[in-house]
Amino acid sequence: MSTANFVDEQTFVVKFAAYLEKLLSGSQRNAENMDAEAVESLVSLQKEQNPSLDILFRKMSGLCQTAKKPVVLIIDEVDNAANNQVFVDFLAQLRGYYLDREQSPAFHSVILAGVYDIKNLKLKIRLEEEHQYNSPWNTHVGNEPSENSFSFGDCPWNQMVSAPFDIAAEFNVEMDFSSAQIRNMLEEYESDHRTGMDTATVAEEIYQYTSGYPYLVSAICKIMDEQLPEDESFTGNGDANRKIWSEEGIGEAVKILLKRKLPLFDSMVRQFDQYPELRDMTEQLLYEGKRISFSLGIKSINLGTMFGFLKEKDGQVAVANRIFEMYLLNLFMSEESVRSDVFGQGQRDMNQFIRDGRLDMDRVLEKFVDYFQEIYGDNDEKFIEKYGRKFFLLYLKPIINGTGNYYLEAQTRDAGRTDVVVDYRGEQFVVEMKIWRGNEYNERGERQLVEYLDYFRQKKGYMLSFNFNKKKETGVKTITLGDRSIVEAVV
Repeated sequence: MSTANFVDEQTFVVKFAAYLEKLLSGSQRNAENMDAEAVESLVSLQKEQNPSLDILFRKMSGLCQTAKKPVVLIIDEVDNAANNQVFVDFLAQLRGYYLDREQSPAFHSVILAGVYDIKNLKLKIRLEEEHQYNSPWNTHVGNEPSENSFSFGDCPWNQMVSAPFDIAAEFNVEMDFSSAQIRNMLEEYESDHRTGMDTATVAEEIYQYTSGYPYLVSAICKIMDEQLPEDESFTGNGDANRKIWSEEGIGEAVKILLKRKLPLFDSMVRQFDQYPELRDMTEQLLYEGKRISFSLGIKSINLGTMFGFLKEKDGQVAVANRIFEMYLLNLFMSEESVRSDVFGQGQRDMNQFIRDGRLDMDRVLEKFVDYFQEIYGDNDEKFIEKYGRKFFLLYLKPIINGTGNYYLEAQTRDAGRTDVVVDYRGEQFVVEMKIWRGNEYNERGERQLVEYLDYFRQKKGYMLSFNFNKKKETGVKTITLGDRSIVEAVV
């Protein structure tokens, strides 16, 4: 329905009746299950002089009472329509009839689509009309849907809401998949297709990227099942299925997914445009490794959690999953690249970093140290602490763009340290970016990096330190710790 349909109650009722007439007359199945007299009574609202919501609902109640089968009402684009007072009044009437359905026949179920959270209705309503903040809903979000239940469905969640109690109650159902649940699905697939995959390893790797986010789990598996078998790099030699259903195949599927124009990603961009404070906080999380205490009382945190971009982890705010993080990094970097001298320098230097199809990370660090020291070496501590890691990511972006990917490892991130994992043609590079806090802190960081290299089964790691000591020695050196080597770069 267009905005003009919400101009006043009479217009809305007439247009609503017109839409119902079109829907009911266009379906033989509906015609067979609806009472013709009840339908005609509802359709006749288009001809009444002063039709009202009151009359509309009485006639819809008659339609539900005489129908041969239960009637379900689906309302799409709820968040968009919620700016209109007429629509809010419509929801209030709908709620009243639903709660009184034992006495007054009503819809068997009501589905609100296009709403992230029922509380989001309040966010869409103009501040000057404070009476609209009283939600028309007073329902309890329960663990199990009742026979007659409201369903609030849209990405990222499908929430089933049961018997009428309290809107503030928690929704306790865990909607994300666990690694074990992903493995069960893969084992079912494996029993049919016999790919030879290690289901436990593949499930855990998918979980690491998605944190069990249902759509992302499904999208990655769909790409591996349908698209990668057509990729010659996977089918050209050896056991193609085993290669596809592997960590390498998952990485390729993620790369494909991140390049797609998805409604899920488009929605993220829209929310960041609409709520700048949410964007600012997310940039601080990604670029600065800032630790922010989780509290839903803070508007930006509440918004990010409601939209599904953010979550609570160990009492701190975190991006919901690695794929969201990678997408947001790509988004922020692309926007920054238009005006960034650092990105431009990476573009100019990029040809010297790829040798025989492999990324020379040693050389990347050497050139970055030279460039950063020349341009930004004299800046103060606050500037470098805020922008240093961001500049390295901007420098790295054009070098691997289109061929490789990188992500920030959430498990190792804190105010002083962030690990970036670079994946280039199946080869991984772990680069620890940190603020210099003295020799003891540096040595502890080296040991932590070695442990992390063990996790990735790598013999070589990289450390980029932003040092504010005026007597610092800048440059790149290689140290050996046991059977591991670490290339340390200091700026």
